[in-house]
Amino acid sequence: MSSALIGRAMLGFYFLAFFGFLFGPLIVMSVTAFNTPEYPQVWPFEQFTFAWFQKLAQDDNLMQGLQNSFIIGAFVVALAVPMGLAGAIVMTQVYAPARGLYYLVVVSPVLTPGVIIGISTVIFWKDVTGFTGAQSLFTGMFLATLGQSTFIASYCMLIFLSRLQRYDRTQEEAALDLGASRGQVFLHILLPFLRPAVVSAAVIAFLSSFENYNTTTFAILADKTLTTVLAGRVRQGMTPAISAMAVLIIAVTVAGAILYEAAKARERRDAAV
Repeated sequence: MSSALIGRAMLGFYFLAFFGFLFGPLIVMSVTAFNTPEYPQVWPFEQFTFAWFQKLAQDDNLMQGLQNSFIIGAFVVALAVPMGLAGAIVMTQVYAPARGLYYLVVVSPVLTPGVIIGISTVIFWKDVTGFTGAQSLFTGMFLATLGQSTFIASYCMLIFLSRLQRYDRTQEEAALDLGASRGQVFLHILLPFLRPAVVSAAVIAFLSSFENYNTTTFAILADKTLTTVLAGRVRQGMTPAISAMAVLIIAVTVAGAILYEAAKARERRDAAV
């Protein structure tokens, strides 16, 4: 057997093992969503059914947690993306000797355990709302949004920083020399350049919020999100309705990725023309 054949065989085995490890659990969970037994199982496959999707739609706790996750995710995007953009712009404006310290400060939430962020958020805002009398703000949805935004904004900032490294500031200087204001430069030059980073940061922010557990479980108080409901279900015993939820999430994710790639391909074709 030649060395080239051995190399191809080893490469094929590596790819098979890699993709099996990556997609195997997803395939197994997807199959259990269409099997009739009460407990998730792949084999023996008794009968094909959509009953678990119907039971999922009738599960009020899961549906409420899913709704809350979408609401929190939307507010996190609205907070984290502007904060990350502001942090990235300031990073490019501060004096070089201070950039190291500034970077350490703004990235520190990423290095802080989520448990600490969740607990500190609850303690801080309990004192703030007690002092100001704004008790209506001391809710799980509000605290979870703020707690998640503190570290997700750092992720967004890193995305913007990577994009700003390719930014040509001579465009700003030319616009200012021609009489444009700082606001006009931001809206008509910088923001269009950062549009891909804005989209990427918004997607990352939403997904990070949607799947977050450590910070959310302490900050959510009496409310619930999809991750906290699922964690409770796992301790009590899973049903294929959870697998049905996973199938729907996978389908939405894949559809979103396909639509995004189709849109990017269309932009590339238009630019080529």
